[in-house]
Amino acid sequence: MQKPPIHKSFLHAFRGIFMMVKTERNFQIEFIAFFVNLFLIFYFKLNSTDTALVIIASFAVLSAEIFNTAIEKICDIIQPDFDKRIGFIKDIAAGAVVLTAIAAVIVGVLVYWKYVFN
Repeated sequence: MQKPPIHKSFLHAFRGIFMMVKTERNFQIEFIAFFVNLFLIFYFKLNSTDTALVIIASFAVLSAEIFNTAIEKICDIIQPDFDKRIGFIKDIAAGAVVLTAIAAVIVGVLVYWKYVFN
């Protein structure tokens, strides 16, 4: 099988992100949080290190949510009926998102604290 041209690969990837924004509530919330962070970066004039930390944490949460959704969709295809083993897999994937989100909140508190209270 021949690989598609690079521009088509990017189009497919961006279509996947668009579908996440369009259909997944948690991703929509996390996407809004990302834009809030972008606003805060400019509002507080964060230095480049703090900006990088916030951007990396934000993208980590968004990426974790994409992986979680992909795992859930695959599980639903493999086993459309209830199966506690599939439920366990989905819970583990969701747990990864929660851990990433907790880490992002900690990064946010550590970064924004000095800008808010100085």
